[in-house]
Amino acid sequence: MRNRLALASLLLLAACAGRQDRPVTAPPAATPATPAPLPTTPKPEPLPVTRAAQASLAALPLPPVGPLPGAAAALAAFRKSCPGLLRREDLSGLTQPGDWQAACTAAASAAPGQEYAFFHSQFVGVAVAEGKGFATGYYEPEIAASLTQQPGYQVPLYRRPADLIDVPLGDFAPSLKGRTVRGRVEGNRLVPYASRAQIAAGALVGRGLELAWAADAYEAFFLEIQGSGRLRLPDGRIIRIGYDGQNGRDYVAIGRLLIEQGKLEKGKAGMAEILAWLRAHPDEAPAILNANPSKIFFRELKGEGPVGAMGVAVTPRVSVAADPAYIPLGAPLLVETTLSRSGQPLVQLMVAQDTGGAIKGANRLDLFLGPGAEAAADAGAQSAPATLALLIPRAAAQRLKLIQDAPPQRP
Repeated sequence: MRNRLALASLLLLAACAGRQDRPVTAPPAATPATPAPLPTTPKPEPLPVTRAAQASLAALPLPPVGPLPGAAAALAAFRKSCPGLLRREDLSGLTQPGDWQAACTAAASAAPGQEYAFFHSQFVGVAVAEGKGFATGYYEPEIAASLTQQPGYQVPLYRRPADLIDVPLGDFAPSLKGRTVRGRVEGNRLVPYASRAQIAAGALVGRGLELAWAADAYEAFFLEIQGSGRLRLPDGRIIRIGYDGQNGRDYVAIGRLLIEQGKLEKGKAGMAEILAWLRAHPDEAPAILNANPSKIFFRELKGEGPVGAMGVAVTPRVSVAADPAYIPLGAPLLVETTLSRSGQPLVQLMVAQDTGGAIKGANRLDLFLGPGAEAAADAGAQSAPATLALLIPRAAAQRLKLIQDAPPQRP
């Protein structure tokens, strides 16, 4: 019953906006004249900022068993996001740093038990691209590794090379805002950085970039996919490492490749099945791994973690990775999906605090499911449709003409 009511809440959220045959794009803020885009680069399509399901959270019907599932944990995660929200440029174009000031001020003083009032008074629910999306999962792996190369530890985990250059293309043409290329300088040209296959063949050898040496090549590969993790050293110590850059090459999902080649069946190509196939086919495995040219570089992390794209620690089953071209990083989301491994429905407030190379699209989510074997199994199996409402500050909603009313009274 609770899940039906929660789903009804999201559907009623859409109904509150009135029927529209087509999404209505919010008018952009006025900008100064800009130079023409680079001649060799096509102009990107406009982002689908829609008003198909807008409503004040004050008008959102809630399940009678309790308000906004996960509100307390989401508020705690949102507080962590506030410093970034108040200074970061929102690539989606939906919000401006100043829009978040009222919500962040209110979050700092909200006492336990006031989470319901906080979210209702500070935010407006909107749907981007009708709110329909897809949810996978990620986790914090723990693998055996050594800080020195020795028998049993032969797979290097690399630090970021000093010659890896990030180029934000928006610095050169506003039409390319949000797009970045990476490479290295060769003469007077920026050229692509070494691919995974080239690095495996020795492109970085002799440069002192080895942060640690993993015991298992396949576990090291999936550590890269997750973007961060824990290293279990031979003396029993645990250190945490996190993302510190990528070589600029496009990510290729090897699970999809194994399906296309007939090596795995569709629907049976989760992380466990991929690992099993790699271990059973050691002669073919290197070519499969190298078919993903993307390579991740790491740094050691101190303190709380793992750290997401906002520079703050992500929270299990609260933080999600999203595409910042559509979802403002740091924004709360009301998410409804299914936990694939258990079949249990999930309806909860979450916070977008991370990104991922494969997480592209308006409502494409990657749920952070925590550390450990259980989280690994859950993340490896996670693959389910999702419905979500993006919560934006009332100031942003008014500026975008999504609402006209004054802030509601606190419930």
